[in-house]
Amino acid sequence: MANHMFDAIRAAAGAGDQPFIETLDGRRWSYRDMLDLSGRLARRLVERGVEPGDRVAVQVEKSAEALMLYLACLRAGAVYLPLNTAYTLAELDYFVGDAEPRLLVVAPQRAEAARDVAARHGARIETLDETGGGSLMDGLDALAPDFDDVARGPDDLAAILYTSGTTGRSKGAMLTHDNLLSNALTLVNVWRFTAADRLIHALPIFHTHGLFVASNVVLLSGGSMVFLSKFDPDAILRLMPACTTMMGVPTFYTRLLQHPGLTREAAAGMRLFTSGSAPLLADTHRQFVERTGHAILERYGMTETNMNTSNPYDGDRIAGTVGQALPGVDVRIVDPESGATLATGETGMIEVRGPNVFSGYWRMPEKTASEFRPDGFFITGDLGLLDDRGYVQIVGRGKDLVISGGFNIYPKEVETEIDQLPGVVESAVIGIAHPDFGEGVTAVVVREKGSTIDEAGIMAGLGERLARFKQPKRVIFVDELPRNTMGKVQKNVLRDSYKGLYG
Repeated sequence: MANHMFDAIRAAAGAGDQPFIETLDGRRWSYRDMLDLSGRLARRLVERGVEPGDRVAVQVEKSAEALMLYLACLRAGAVYLPLNTAYTLAELDYFVGDAEPRLLVVAPQRAEAARDVAARHGARIETLDETGGGSLMDGLDALAPDFDDVARGPDDLAAILYTSGTTGRSKGAMLTHDNLLSNALTLVNVWRFTAADRLIHALPIFHTHGLFVASNVVLLSGGSMVFLSKFDPDAILRLMPACTTMMGVPTFYTRLLQHPGLTREAAAGMRLFTSGSAPLLADTHRQFVERTGHAILERYGMTETNMNTSNPYDGDRIAGTVGQALPGVDVRIVDPESGATLATGETGMIEVRGPNVFSGYWRMPEKTASEFRPDGFFITGDLGLLDDRGYVQIVGRGKDLVISGGFNIYPKEVETEIDQLPGVVESAVIGIAHPDFGEGVTAVVVREKGSTIDEAGIMAGLGERLARFKQPKRVIFVDELPRNTMGKVQKNVLRDSYKGLYG
């Protein structure tokens, strides 16, 4: 039966003899192994009661088996729901309650704590560890590897990825089979991926960059990848001579530049370095060219849209820009209030339209309607401009989003947690330029009269409530927050006041 996304993956797999994944500990999977293991896992999902359209929520460490589980969900017609491994139990409870998955797969060490969450929301629980063990895998070899893929069309849901909301509540972005397939095929073409490519994969696989951009592009080109559990500069430099490409976040490149082993010779066999998920400093771009001879290719995407723009493979990769609209994607800059299209060089709201753009927010029809224009353009919330060559420059974010280490943090969510702590009157959370993380999450707090709560007290209070990447790097105490005549906190004033905080 036709399965829109997986049929294309199967076609790229061909005879199946070529390598697909290897890990640093020497484990290897060919494309045939991928077809067999994803088929067995699809059977296991069906055994566990997963039906087409059911959600499968997954909060596990990175492994080849975890990626195969994503492919198994595609084949079984399920909706894959990856969750950041840093999410706390309180956050997990919200996601499971909102998405109502049929199955929740967690790391074994989290199983006991997560069992109550699963039971409360009617989900079955299974475990999967970073070496391919766990209850999900028990007896898997006894299952037949062939699986009759469930029919899925272009508009059927393939995944839900949660993205934090400005109101502090996460929204589930619904991505269809064609959202994923159309964007991956475009990137294969634009970035010239072939079966000869070997990708260094050091990204997590619970968000768009590592799961859809990196993994899908490799799968649909028939290439291979080396799976690293985390970013490791020593390992990456050892791998470079035998690899062709790497996808990273700006932090990867700033840390590689700190390594004496990064030279032209080390990078001589590589053909492409890409960067995304956060702004790459022009200085980082310049230093990387000087050290390696390679201009990092920066591109722009979102959880809701996959990739929208890219600097060219051939042509000028301009530092400080995210390139031009991808083929089939429309990008425009509009006045945020009126929606009127602005002239070249004018700053306004970035809006995008194309087959890459998601179908809406899970069970939030009003929110979905408010984020789209009548002509189908999605309002990104990012502020930018288009130059006379069609290159997009992102100049800020209309929603005060903080991007730290490639992760999106919405200040309202962090502020809500800080404001609930005893001794706190109010808080404002901002992003301040950080040499390693792009932006450092920074909290500016007003204490109650007589309160002795300090930075350590704030951090301790957030430890069980927020994932580590959302927690402030620094907490600053002030007598009052700056406000305009309408009473709105002036975060631009705070950002300017503390702009040198991280050096």
